[in-house]
Amino acid sequence: MGEEHMPRESGWKGHRILIQNRKAGTITGVTEVISFHPEEILLETELGVLSIKGQGLHVSRLNLEKGEVDLDGEVSSLTYGKTRGTKGKFQKDTETSGKESTPWNKWFR
Repeated sequence: MGEEHMPRESGWKGHRILIQNRKAGTITGVTEVISFHPEEILLETELGVLSIKGQGLHVSRLNLEKGEVDLDGEVSSLTYGKTRGTKGKFQKDTETSGKESTPWNKWFR
């Protein structure tokens, strides 16, 4: 088990999330920072829109050339949606298209 299955860091492009004790993290495969606020960070990744919710969230390092974001603060949830549509709105993820009206569902109209 182990290293033969792990991608090589040099030249490897992909999406990865590493969260340490819900207080700090590194995310790769980021193509755009859509917005960031102390309660929510929205990132466009290679695999869709990623919403990171919590308290006191802060982007401590951003390198879009490498597709990397470091963050700190208290992370309470990570949620994926589909990539944004052509008019800048988010497309609904089929799993989140229930009838319950939540602030998150309003972003994905």
